[in-house]
This record gives sequence, C-alpha cells and structure tokens, in this order.
Amino acid sequence: MAASSSTRAPESGEMEEGHAAVASPPPVLTTLVIDKVLSPAANLAQLLPTGTVLAFQALAPSFTHRGACYASNKYLISVFIALSAVSCAFFSITDSLVGADNKLYYGVATLRSLYVFNYTGASEEERRRVFGNLEQYRLRPLDCVHAVFTVLVFLTIAFGDAMVQNCLFRDAGPNTTELLVNLPLAAGVVSTLVFMLFPTSRKGIGFTNTPPTSH
Repeated sequence: MAASSSTRAPESGEMEEGHAAVASPPPVLTTLVIDKVLSPAANLAQLLPTGTVLAFQALAPSFTHRGACYASNKYLISVFIALSAVSCAFFSITDSLVGADNKLYYGVATLRSLYVFNYTGASEEERRRVFGNLEQYRLRPLDCVHAVFTVLVFLTIAFGDAMVQNCLFRDAGPNTTELLVNLPLAAGVVSTLVFMLFPTSRKGIGFTNTPPTSH
C-alpha cells in the first residue's frame, strides 16, 4: 500500500505572496528623470548650432565618465560646457549669404558691418560688387538677445543631461533635482516665445532651416 503523501497544495494566499516576491522592481527614478528631460531637450536642440550640439552629445559621456566622475572630470566637463556656451553665442551672430558671383560666404556680425571669412578679394570696389552694402548686417541689440537665449537653451540642455547631473550634482537634494528636471520645460517655453516674437533674419552657421541670403 502506497504511503500517503505529506505534500499539500499551496493555499491561494501563499501563491499570491510567491508572485509578489518575484515581481519586477519599481522603475528607477533616474529612468523617469531621463525620459522627462529627453523630449523637451530634443526640441530645444533645434534652436542651437548643430555642430555644438553634436560635439556635446559625443564628448559629454567621456568627459563625465558616464556620470561616475572624479574631480578631474568635474573640471573637464565644466570647462567644456563653458566653451560650448561661448560657441553658441558666437554662432548666433554669424551669417551666411550668396554673393553676386553665386558663391556661398560666411561671416560674423560686427558693430559696423559683416566680416566675411572666406572672401579673398582685396579691392573694396570688388567687395561691394559681390556683397553690396554689408552695413545692413551689422550687430544689433536683437542679436544680443538671441545670443543670450541661445546660451540659456544650451545650458538648460547641458545641465539637464543625466550624466552631467550625476557628475556635478551628485549630492543634490530633492529640490535641486526637481529644478534640473523641469528647467528644460520652462526654458523651452520662454525661449520659443522670444524667438517667435523677436525673429532674426540671420542665417547663422550650423543652424538648421536657415537658407543663406541671396544677392
């Protein structure tokens, strides 16, 4: 006669406890922060020179040691962010135009006119024939406004990056973290309004959707 089995079927409550024990853990807070930052940051990046944005996206992971940075990484990424901000301000006052010779030229606005980089002619008469009156491209107060907000947009994207936050603000409290998460949203709204209400006619180097001016 076979011995009766001492094994009993688990109760329904025990089964629920077993399922709860192997349930997947809740999402990590860092993932939520990254998801919340990426969408507005991608839209804000369209307001910046493409080269600067690509350089930051390519070098920031290395300079921050992917967030687990040492003291040297903090200095390195801080200097890199500062130089990139200067680059954004510089490119926001650049311009491009097609001369009378159907060639594309690039320049930077000065207080008096536009200084063209890639023009080799020495004669002032020849320059006027090719470009016309360059004084219309001189630096204006609106250019300074756009430069300031371009830098603001870049700094928002830079400090909204998860690796930069982990590197520079590792010990930040909940208030600072919340500010860094929501800063791109506020900066995006303000910057978009400024660029819409005060549009610029400049066709800056590296900016998307800005065909050069024809002469």
